Formats: sequence, structure tokens, C-alpha cells
Amino acid sequence: MLAYTLRRLLLIIPTLLMILLVNFVIVQAAPGGPVEQAIARLQGIGTAGGAGALGGGGDALQSASRASRGLDPKMIEAIERQYGFDKPAPERFWLMLKHYASLDFGKSFFRGAQVTDLILDKMPVTISLGLWATLITYLVSIPLGIRKATRHGSRFDVWSSTAIVIGYAMPAFLFAMLLIVAFAGGTSLNWFPVRGLVSDNFDQLSTLGKVADYFWHLVLPVTSLVIGGFATLTILTKNSFLNEITRQYVVTARAKGLSERRVLYGHVFRNAMLLVVSGIPQAFISVFFAGSLLIEVIFSLDGLGRMSYEAAVSRDYPVVFGSLFIFTLFGLLIKIVGDLCYTLVDPRIDFAARNA
Repeated sequence: MLAYTLRRLLLIIPTLLMILLVNFVIVQAAPGGPVEQAIARLQGIGTAGGAGALGGGGDALQSASRASRGLDPKMIEAIERQYGFDKPAPERFWLMLKHYASLDFGKSFFRGAQVTDLILDKMPVTISLGLWATLITYLVSIPLGIRKATRHGSRFDVWSSTAIVIGYAMPAFLFAMLLIVAFAGGTSLNWFPVRGLVSDNFDQLSTLGKVADYFWHLVLPVTSLVIGGFATLTILTKNSFLNEITRQYVVTARAKGLSERRVLYGHVFRNAMLLVVSGIPQAFISVFFAGSLLIEVIFSLDGLGRMSYEAAVSRDYPVVFGSLFIFTLFGLLIKIVGDLCYTLVDPRIDFAARNA
């Protein structure tokens, strides 16, 4: 197992390199880079980022490119030097890799801060959303899925399946807005806050008060994230257990007089959970990175998802590639953890023998 883990850790290096290379080529080919945006600001054409960069901002940058012909070439060279575009693309990519090897992601073009500081500043919000949403999803979905499997076809199974299908069909951002309307001032109920991760007077609260305030702010955004993953994981758990319950070893265990609880958790659980465990990395990565953007926007949470989106819109390349590096590295490590979880659920699995 140790040899397998070391091989997987070593494979992270070429995987990271290829992902960074592909994205570097795509980003460099995209129009409207930081140089064009700087020229646009000098010419007073459009804005450098924000929503305009998605719509009319593109026309502004094209106008800036045409207008740059009237600028002093030395000024254009100074702008290119400022953003590092005075060097050819291969050299820029090589320099980026050298800096990333020491976890130096450079300085943001437009935020005036080191990318590492920005990521560390936004990380608590994204970790809070991803960690608690994934944890709650698994703590609720696995017992519910097991109960649905043992009571397959009953009233409980029918009405819970109906609720699960409705939850799965509802997008997280729509459910978030419904929660705001219902419980955050949209009606007569104003129970939960809808802005930030903590209150303005957080520093003045006691330790217990800080913990309560932190979780109070997480109730609505985490509930919004849980709704989709909750449905998928519950059905997956149910189907996995139903598939195992019909196998011959279960019939044999029951014939030997073992209790239903012993059969379910002593024999079925270990085999049925393999499929569920395999989905942990994907579920966590989806909630942690992909699912949090709209939730962060709706609840005014300044996390990594929102920062990465704004950086992509404004062509803030150091932030874009720094976030990509962190996201990819974290995702690859989570997948290795998922493989290790296999052996915890079923020690009979030997990855070293499989890769021999």
C-alpha cells in the first residue's frame, strides 16, 4: 500500500504540469488579456473587469487594441514588461513553474496583493462550505439510504423517494433563494443572516458565542449545497445495499441464525459501502469548488469560487493559475485519500497487488 501511495503522489507532478500547460495555452490564446485591459483604461475605453468584460467589455478591448496604435510604443512596452508579457510564452511558462515549485504564485495584477495571501484569506469560507456540506450529506444520506434499502417498497421508501427527487431536481441557487425568502426576511420570519460568514461584532463575542454565530451564518448556505448531493448519495447508498442484500452470502448468513443487524452491518455494509466511498472525492470536490460559486454570490461570501471567477473575468492570470494549481493539487490528493478509504472499509483490497 505504501508503494502504491508513493506512486500516486509522484504521478501528481506530471498531472499538474499537463493541466497547467493546457490551461496556459488556452488562456494565452484568449483575447482581452491584462495588457489590452491596461491599454483600455489608459484610453478611457470600458472597464478592466466586472460584468462588462463578459458583454460590452469585449468590444471595448477590441477598440483598445486599435487605439493602442496611437500610443507611444515605449509605453506599450512598459505595460507589457509590467505584466511580464515582454518575454515569449515558453519562457513565461517556465518561470511560472519555477515559482510554483516554491509555492510562490506571484502578485495579483489588479488586487495589489500576493496570490498566496489572497488564497489564504478566502480559504476559510470555501473550506467551511465544502467541509460541512460534505459531512452533513454523508451523515444523513448513508443512514437514510440504508433504511430505504431495508424498507424497500414501503410507504417510507415512497414518500422519501418523492422528496429526494424534488430536491435533486431543484438547483442549489434556486433552493438558496427560497430559503432566503422563507427564513431570512423575505416573509415575516427573519431567523437567519444572509451576508458574510460571521457577524460584524464577532470579535466582541465570547468563545461560545463565536462558535454559535459561525454556525448560524452557515445554516442557509450549507443547506443549499446539501440538497443536490444529498439526493444522489441517498439513492446510491440504497441501490448499493439492495444489490448486496440479494447475494448468496447474505442468505447464508441469515440461514446461520445471525440477527438482521449483524447481517446488515457485519457483512453487507463493508461490500455495499465500496461504491459509496468511491464517490467521496468527486462529491467533496464538486461541493468544494464547483458548487460554491453561486452560493457565495447569493450569500455575499467572499470565497475561492467567487475570487476565481472574478479573476477569470478580469484576466488576472496570477490569481487564475494560482487558484487552478491549488484546486488541482487538492483534488488529486483527495482522490488518493478516497483510494485509502477503500482499504479502511475493506482491508481485503490490495492496490499494490492490483498494480503489480
